Amino acid sequence: MAMGQLDNARVGIAAQALGIGQAALEVAIDYASQRKAFGQPIIQFQAVKLRLAEMAMKLEAARLLVWRAAVSCDEPRRSTKESSMAKLAASEAATFVSHGAIQILGGMGYVTDMPAERHYRDARITEIYAGVTDVQKLVIGDLLIKEYE
Repeated sequence: MAMGQLDNARVGIAAQALGIGQAALEVAIDYASQRKAFGQPIIQFQAVKLRLAEMAMKLEAARLLVWRAAVSCDEPRRSTKESSMAKLAASEAATFVSHGAIQILGGMGYVTDMPAERHYRDARITEIYAGVTDVQKLVIGDLLIKEYE
């Protein structure tokens, strides 16, 4: 019963990580749309576009895993593999995206008055509680091995 609750908690943490990552992406897009360099908004620069695209892709991939895990929690069988995959993907995506937001904001991303700095701190904790990233990988690996034995 406790493990079932942990599965549900991991899905909740994954959803939290998605929210953090989405907020960080929105901060980055907003800032890049307003900040000008060389006479144009930095969102027009290829490097910024590439970074934003990768940030959005990682979030969307994690979102699909979280939705899948949430659905599996409603099924009678345990959803440990799905919830661990969702937590792993979403927490890593949130950290990646919030780090990318800080990079786009430059020095302003490190200032505590800006939300990007808080998003990064909030994202990092989602990789720690309810099982650190390496534990999630071990859980997923063990379950994969059992499936193919």
